[in-house]
Amino acid sequence: MDGSQNGLIKKGYQWLDDRLHINSLVEYMSSKEVPKHSHSIFYYLGGITLFLFIVQIITGILLLMYYRPGADSAYESVKFIVSEVSFGWLIRAIHSWSANLMVLSAFLHMFTVFFTRAYRKPREMTWYTGMGLLALSMTFGFSGYLLPWNELAFFATRVGTGMAGAMPVIGDYLMVIMRGGEEVTGATIGRFFGLHVAILPLLTTGLLTLHLVFIQRQGMSEPMNWAGKKQEDKKFMKFFPNFIYRDALVWLIALNILALLAVIFPDGIGVVHWPLGEKADPFAAPPAVIRPEWYFMFAFQALKMLPAHIWFIEGELFGIIVFGIGGLIWMLIPLLDRRANENKRSPMVMAFGTFIVLFIVVMTIVGYLVE
Repeated sequence: MDGSQNGLIKKGYQWLDDRLHINSLVEYMSSKEVPKHSHSIFYYLGGITLFLFIVQIITGILLLMYYRPGADSAYESVKFIVSEVSFGWLIRAIHSWSANLMVLSAFLHMFTVFFTRAYRKPREMTWYTGMGLLALSMTFGFSGYLLPWNELAFFATRVGTGMAGAMPVIGDYLMVIMRGGEEVTGATIGRFFGLHVAILPLLTTGLLTLHLVFIQRQGMSEPMNWAGKKQEDKKFMKFFPNFIYRDALVWLIALNILALLAVIFPDGIGVVHWPLGEKADPFAAPPAVIRPEWYFMFAFQALKMLPAHIWFIEGELFGIIVFGIGGLIWMLIPLLDRRANENKRSPMVMAFGTFIVLFIVVMTIVGYLVE
């Protein structure tokens, strides 16, 4: 590269810096430090989740160019994408794999934050926005499941929206709003499509922006066993460029894994699969086994195992109430775990978290083993 080209690049950079203050941003990022310790690898889970969300946006836009919502067109458009559009099958596979991996990485990120107590003061808002993002990610999966309008998606959505109808007071209204009527029809596709491509991306982008701002302002959480240590005894790395370079490498590894999975298993594998199958027929008999996505299986199986009535309450309603209380406790754990702010361990909080993890894992396994 000759001197004239170097001069042109410098002038272009200076032009941008005069307007965007890039140097100030670089200096701010260079001053930030990331703690280095035995479990600092968990810091990269949030970046992986962000990367997979970006993949979702890109592949979703590409699919949107050919997808046509409606009972008479949704299935046919997806079939056209996977069979006629150049590399359409690959884009759909990447979109589906990245959706599942995004939810998985979000769950892992949440549990690592919980067990390292990274939600303690002053990072309570980071925890709350993260929980909101996890809920939105799962809603993404639920709303996108129906869009191919195939047999399995139709009946699974009917079961899922029916469970929402069991909620007290607002259940029936919520079910009608979700379905666009009393039954799952073409109107339901319109509702889910609008939710999937407009409402959820807007909410997620806003909440994600807040989440990232909180992380940048507060920095990464230090381990609890660093309390009382002298500053010179702690190890750090520069956020820019050291951590950013490592994060970019993790993104590259995630991209390679995602590409391999999409090419080798375009319809998924095992319990994580999305074959197009047959078009939905509301008048056909439902499949012998109807299962939700894997990240809803624990709740689905637990509700299915409850008796018809518990005391004077319907079993399904009782289960939904218990799940609601448990979710609220989990959400408010930064307020409830006051010992964490004093860098003290709370056996009850750890026992609660361990129970939740075991419950999710056991109920998920049972759900797939029991027909």
